[in-house]
Amino acid sequence: MVDGHSMTYNSEKELLTMPEYGRNIQLLVLHAREIEELEQKQAFIERIVDLIQQMHPQTKNVEDYRTKIWKHVFRIAEYELEGVVVPTTGEAPNKEADNVKPETIPYPKSDTRFRHYGNNVNKLIQKALEMEEGPVRTGFVNTIGSYMKLAYRTWNKEHYVSDEVIKNDLEKFSGGKLKIDNSIILDHLSGTNNKRRSNDNRGDRRDRDNYRGGRSNNNYGKGGRGGKGGKKRR
Repeated sequence: MVDGHSMTYNSEKELLTMPEYGRNIQLLVLHAREIEELEQKQAFIERIVDLIQQMHPQTKNVEDYRTKIWKHVFRIAEYELEGVVVPTTGEAPNKEADNVKPETIPYPKSDTRFRHYGNNVNKLIQKALEMEEGPVRTGFVNTIGSYMKLAYRTWNKEHYVSDEVIKNDLEKFSGGKLKIDNSIILDHLSGTNNKRRSNDNRGDRRDRDNYRGGRSNNNYGKGGRGGKGGKKRR
């Protein structure tokens, strides 16, 4: 009791079915349940739906959002709106259909020791195990090793990894059924070596250009104006 007025705390009020719409919307929907005339009840609910959409103008372009609002209104009313239908469908929402929960999506299972390679590596290895032995499978396994090294470098840029580590991990990951020959260099498969070679070529061209520039400057200094061998200014 404060100054002769009683105060009701929210904890003492009825729980909100849809808290994002607020208590006033819930009171309006509960009031609509008591309206006996069907046309008046239908029009009253439609105004509530319009009010909710005005409260969330950013969702007016969302597909079927108005239909979702109707379902929420029926949920607030505990589906006790006899005769009221959704204008877009011409039917009333079904409580059993709305309460159906989607199937649980299983979390992908992978060996925690090799999480840094990603779950896709596990799928590639399983596919390789299903293939017949031969050059196609061998090439596919080599490609998996190259991808594993690329994935390792992506998440561990500060640590060097050798081909031997990747090959051993692939063998462990496949239960010893997939192996990469020791003569295979994984950098060659991923194109890293080609990229390195192109960088070396650019460095060679840069050295040649510097050499040419230095030689022209030397010639300029020996016989040009102001050089050691040129004419002196008077």
